[in-house]
Amino acid sequence: MMSFRRDYITKPIFKWAKTALPALSETEAEAISSGDVHFEAELFSGKPDWTMLRKMKAPTLTAEEQAFVDGPCRAFCDMLDNWQIDRVDGDLPKEAWDYLRENGFFGMIIPKEYGGKGFSAYAHSEVVRYISSRSVAGAVTVMVPNSLGPGELILQFGTQEQRDDWLPRLASGKELPAFGLTSEDAGSDASAMVDEGVICKQEWQGEEVLGIRLNWAKRYITLSPVCTVLGLAFQLRDPDGLLGDTPDIGITCALVPTDLDGVETGRRHLPSGTMFMNGPTTGKDVFIPLENIIGGPDYAGKGWMMLMSALAAGRGISLPSLSAAGTALAAHTTGAYARVRKQFNMPIGLFGGVQEPMARIAANAYTIDAGRRLTTAALDEGHKLAVISAIMKYHATTRMRESINDAMDVHSGKAVIDGPLNYLQPHYRAIPIGITVEGANIVTRNLIIFGQGAIRAHPHLLDEMQALQEPDPEKSLTDFDKHFWAHVGHSTRTFFRGWWSAWTGRGDVPDNAGDIAPLYARLSRWSAAFAVTADMAFLTLGGELKRKEMISARLGDALSEMFLVSAALKRWEDDGRHEADLPLVQYAAEVSFNRIGRALDETIANFPARWVGWLLRPTLLPRSRSRGPSDKLAEQCAMILYHPSQTRDRLVGPLHPGEPDSGQGLLDTAYRMVIDAEPLTKRLRKLKQSPADALKAGALTDAEFAQLQRVDAAVQKVVAVDEYSPEEIAAMFPDAPQHPDSFTPREAAE
Repeated sequence: MMSFRRDYITKPIFKWAKTALPALSETEAEAISSGDVHFEAELFSGKPDWTMLRKMKAPTLTAEEQAFVDGPCRAFCDMLDNWQIDRVDGDLPKEAWDYLRENGFFGMIIPKEYGGKGFSAYAHSEVVRYISSRSVAGAVTVMVPNSLGPGELILQFGTQEQRDDWLPRLASGKELPAFGLTSEDAGSDASAMVDEGVICKQEWQGEEVLGIRLNWAKRYITLSPVCTVLGLAFQLRDPDGLLGDTPDIGITCALVPTDLDGVETGRRHLPSGTMFMNGPTTGKDVFIPLENIIGGPDYAGKGWMMLMSALAAGRGISLPSLSAAGTALAAHTTGAYARVRKQFNMPIGLFGGVQEPMARIAANAYTIDAGRRLTTAALDEGHKLAVISAIMKYHATTRMRESINDAMDVHSGKAVIDGPLNYLQPHYRAIPIGITVEGANIVTRNLIIFGQGAIRAHPHLLDEMQALQEPDPEKSLTDFDKHFWAHVGHSTRTFFRGWWSAWTGRGDVPDNAGDIAPLYARLSRWSAAFAVTADMAFLTLGGELKRKEMISARLGDALSEMFLVSAALKRWEDDGRHEADLPLVQYAAEVSFNRIGRALDETIANFPARWVGWLLRPTLLPRSRSRGPSDKLAEQCAMILYHPSQTRDRLVGPLHPGEPDSGQGLLDTAYRMVIDAEPLTKRLRKLKQSPADALKAGALTDAEFAQLQRVDAAVQKVVAVDEYSPEEIAAMFPDAPQHPDSFTPREAAE
């Protein structure tokens, strides 16, 4: 029977699949093999194992890690002034650079045996998050040596000699690294870089050795202007066959000291007005020995695999941590500002039009941090999260953009006028940086999240593709028969599960789910609908799915939103199931369910085969999605930002407070004073009297009247914006053309 099925049913399908399913290129195979799957595979299955999610340990800091955040991180942040860095000096102060080296900030991921801190991924994330709440430039300076770069690559792939030689110097800050990946002629398509290394013989330290002659032109390289060692990615060639019979060896990563002849660094880019060190680097006929290849000569040509493996840290830790800080700062300051700022004699936070963006900010802050925690917990378990890190990179930076924009809207003119008092502008300027680096968001959304996730996370697809590429025809057919019919069984079960849950509203719920049981059920329902839709995409589009980027992007959106809801549910349980936090979880879930339904609906509507829509739409009911959060739920979330509470504290998390006379410091002071004076303001509203009239009428004591005057003065300091004399503006822009002394504004108007 099995032989009959294989020869007469499977074989024609096998022949069709050979042409229909996409073949894995060598680059794609390396990228896929470099990472592993985690909970996204459960979501892809259509029947998530909630036990797996709930059993994961909540990430925590050790006493040593907590002390580092409370001590050196706080002290470093105290040295930073955004206005001074970004508008005056164009750099961190020297004392801050020295402090970073002296206190091991550049060696957080390096094991203690090499002089590093040996911190967990969660601790690394917490450090970056805390510094980001104070200064983006300071955070980027710290994150890059601990993210994609020489340190991490040497840890994962370096020879023992390279580890012994380089890691202690990197940990101490004696060597400052940068990583040169992006070429002038190849941006998001790193595999198309034209930077070249050629195997040759040349003199090195007094003797002739086999090495590499390098030529490169890189841009957008953070720390390049000040680095002492450059991790360089380039195409390695061996035209003379000095290493073997492969002339084009492939992408390779090597260590290049920047004091070598031909290396040029020092010039700077100005990344969106955020003055961390970033710039181009070029190399002309730079020679290095083969031993400078990270991992040694055996790793020649394996650079793409190394980069894909190491990129999970940058995508999964650095940028989500920066985004979590920016969004938490938006939540903290917007809630406080909406409490102290009045219009029409009422705090603006009580207007429904203001509560709507406040609610979005609150839910985004909760969701991003939930995703960050779940991601770092999985990284600390040893997983290399290729897909989840891409989800977090895209959605954390995108939601930060949404939140900062919402915060700007609520603050209005306060956030528009630049100056030392403006606590939102530094993060607003940094938004495009997070969106474009570590894999531009357009590429990440359209090609990586679902494109890579589909192959890795699907229960059977990778097995089928590998069977199709098996060189032995008989084994290829046998393996394909096995995996194909397992796929058919899975798809059939998922189809009926998707239909049943769509029409009944029922889905798998873990034991003791409590108040969030309905959210688990709805998420299970959408997981099944997603799995069916994804399978139909593979069936009807095959290899064409690669080129249907808008369909791939929508499926990626659905997968991402399911992961983020899962993270929010996990966070609520890890935090202790506080009932007061439920509106945040529910709002986040309603937003995601709405987006999932819309993504699947639009995917089905855009399948080239019209019969797919006729089949899936009545089966999965994608239009029966959530309408999004209710107005009541939005008001509840907005009030979490408006009122001081433990829920608000948990949501915002640890942020650097700023100096007392800084914009943020003045806001925090006014917020506390307004809350303390709330009984008095309520009394005045009830009496419908001004403070002066109430004082005359005996409704206020002199002390109470003085308290209200102090509150009013504190609020005025918050509402105030920076202003400058013509002389101060001229000093800021000394080369700008000046009006003649006799030229006055009145004359100009006439």
